[in-house]
Amino acid sequence: MWLAILFGSDMLGRMMNRSPLIQEYLERILKARVYDVAKETALDWAPRLSRRLDAEVYLKREDLQPVFSFKLRGAYNRMRSLSAEALARGVICSSAGNHAQGVALSARKLGCRAVIVMPRTTPGIKVEAVRALGGEVVLHGDSYQEAQEEAKRRVAESALVYVHPYDDEEVIAGQGTIAMEILRQHNEYIDAIFVPIGGGGLISGIGAYIKALHPSIKIIGVEPEDAAGMQASLRAGKRVLLDEVGLFADGVAVKQVGEKTFALCREVVDEIITVDTEAMCAAIKDVYEDTRSIMEPAGALATAGLKAWRRDHPEGHPVLVALACGANMNFDRLRHVAERAEIGEEREALLAVTIPERPGSFRAFCHELGERSITEFNYRMADPEAAHVFAGLEVKDRSEAREVAEHLREKGYETLDLTDNEVAKLHLRHVVGGRAHAASGERLYRFVFPERPGALARFLDSLPEACNITLFHYRNHGADVGRVFAGLQVPAGSETDFENFLSELGYGYVEETDNPVAGLFL
Repeated sequence: MWLAILFGSDMLGRMMNRSPLIQEYLERILKARVYDVAKETALDWAPRLSRRLDAEVYLKREDLQPVFSFKLRGAYNRMRSLSAEALARGVICSSAGNHAQGVALSARKLGCRAVIVMPRTTPGIKVEAVRALGGEVVLHGDSYQEAQEEAKRRVAESALVYVHPYDDEEVIAGQGTIAMEILRQHNEYIDAIFVPIGGGGLISGIGAYIKALHPSIKIIGVEPEDAAGMQASLRAGKRVLLDEVGLFADGVAVKQVGEKTFALCREVVDEIITVDTEAMCAAIKDVYEDTRSIMEPAGALATAGLKAWRRDHPEGHPVLVALACGANMNFDRLRHVAERAEIGEEREALLAVTIPERPGSFRAFCHELGERSITEFNYRMADPEAAHVFAGLEVKDRSEAREVAEHLREKGYETLDLTDNEVAKLHLRHVVGGRAHAASGERLYRFVFPERPGALARFLDSLPEACNITLFHYRNHGADVGRVFAGLQVPAGSETDFENFLSELGYGYVEETDNPVAGLFL
């Protein structure tokens, strides 16, 4: 009866046709207690994005919560449901940062102890924020999975209550209150709501509420390409455990989605989109231009997915909502974000062009580029006949980059489009400068180091003594991992030792010896 009073008989009829699981979560969401600590956040129109995409784009501003993330809702709702006896024992959680802050603030509000196990790779801003809220921080492991295992080990040997970051009915219900606000704040038609996915708690709660009331609204999940656990699971029809996940968007770096969230997502998610690092960086810039707030990568994930979806669905003038769900950004990451945003917006092209080594040839080359701005230019004389130029150009989109490259080829310039070449983007743009003729038999590798003290020392200590380093480039990008580009000479007879070194080191690597850009510049 109370549902009929709240929603009216017509809507109640539609609701009663929903699945029992969706009905269960609708009631949980309606009963959720979150506003003792959380607040109703704005649903802001994004004028710049709306104009660019020819759509009505709205951002749900969960970055404006007291802990700068939506996670406070689910954490408090779960802890508020605990008995006085359980609260007296205290709580424990594992988190990459945002859930940890939600638990810590909730514990302070409820007057209980909170132990927070965080991966060592967690951005410092999140670690310090948890400590400032009174949480007892334990740094353990290099991934969320390892932190979770440590937290569960501590639960087994203590009386602490584990507060799961996503796979819990009350956590899911707490996150679902966001959907209540969206429908109240925009009571006209919405075509689609874009939601980031880590373990699945946020999209499960939002999706359950929306599908119960307005099943025609599309619920579209967004995941990083290198952490797309929900997409893989839905395709397989069962939960999939990923071997590795990228950590740039650390807030959604989860190897396996939850059991409860997977079951809900099978019913409420219409589509999942994956995006790369450049797209997230570009979305951070987009949200900043509309709000003057700086999202963390996971916080801009939904906006990146919205843009990708709109490119594939250009028809009409849809009403689209994206969750701006977190703003716990380490300041030193901004350098990396700014560097990759132009490529993510498809506004910069990187080209390797071979031009004649004679006076006036550079000027002639620049004339062929027309009125486009040159964003980068690297060159060093290395050959009496030909000069290899590394150039960055400002373009409108990726198709224009291809047009420029084709135009240069038609004019007789040997041209490589490097816009999607990871070695070019991360390293060679900084180290272009000639060949080492004495480095015969050089092998080139891209390594991914954990960004922590001792990582480089371990690499050098493990390298076989017979191997010689001929090139080494590292630049701190303010990201989750250190990226290293190295040239190595491996003498005859040391091949087995070298292969053992690579397999036992434990760092990700890709051999780039045959990369065409290396042949041009190194």
